[in-house]
Amino acid sequence: MEAIDTIRALSALAQEHRLAAFRLLVQASEEGMAAGALADSLDVPPSSMSFHLAQLANAGLVTQRRESRSIIYSADYAAMNALMSYLTENCCGGVPCADDASTCPPQATKRTA
Repeated sequence: MEAIDTIRALSALAQEHRLAAFRLLVQASEEGMAAGALADSLDVPPSSMSFHLAQLANAGLVTQRRESRSIIYSADYAAMNALMSYLTENCCGGVPCADDASTCPPQATKRTA
């Protein structure tokens, strides 16, 4: 993932309703959710939800498909994983992270003068 793609994805997620919608789509698996169901779940007007979903799609974080009269949105897991990989690429200074991902191994935190 390139820096510009990362910035676009993080910008799209930096809004309360878009972040909540993306989290719901991740939970919904590949099955996805209809735009109307997302709007109802988040208590957001359908027109606003459409705007937010367009922003997530523009950032490459969600895909959409038509089923009958509904548009079904799904999280793009490859894009999500690429974003996570980009953000953690240099985690722990290249030393494998400890099982407890909240900390780096001691040798990774040492600084050289």
